[in-house]
Amino acid sequence: MKEKGFKASHIVTSVVAVIVNGDDQVLLTKRNIPPFLGEWVMPGGKIDLGEPIQEALKREVREEVGLEVEVGRLIDVFEHVTPGEDNYHFIIIYYQCTPFSCDIAHNHDEVAEARWVGRDELAQYKMPAGAQFILGKIFPEQSIPPSPGGRG
Repeated sequence: MKEKGFKASHIVTSVVAVIVNGDDQVLLTKRNIPPFLGEWVMPGGKIDLGEPIQEALKREVREEVGLEVEVGRLIDVFEHVTPGEDNYHFIIIYYQCTPFSCDIAHNHDEVAEARWVGRDELAQYKMPAGAQFILGKIFPEQSIPPSPGGRG
């Protein structure tokens, strides 16, 4: 049996902030870099060796969108294996967060756009399956079907 070749020699562990403001909007970012290039996701990234999980979450949010957040409940842990040439194996830890302010200053190197999106607009955005699944847990009354053509 031939082994799959992966871009990384280990499982990549990441943390993602599902930031919901007082107007019940979630912060989405359109990725400028792989993985998920051109798709809308929530801010987050890799946990550095020796870095506490919640500190990594706060750091990634600051780096990507310039916000300070209060880390809330653990939403879920999601496994994602990317097929094809971009073959990665991710474990993604999702936390619900509250922003101390809503003034976004996104990092243009990683994020093409960042915006607050209402729950009734989420299905219009092209997102990875994991992001759709997690947002369905935050907004259970919203059915967020896969959006192959959504906003790119």
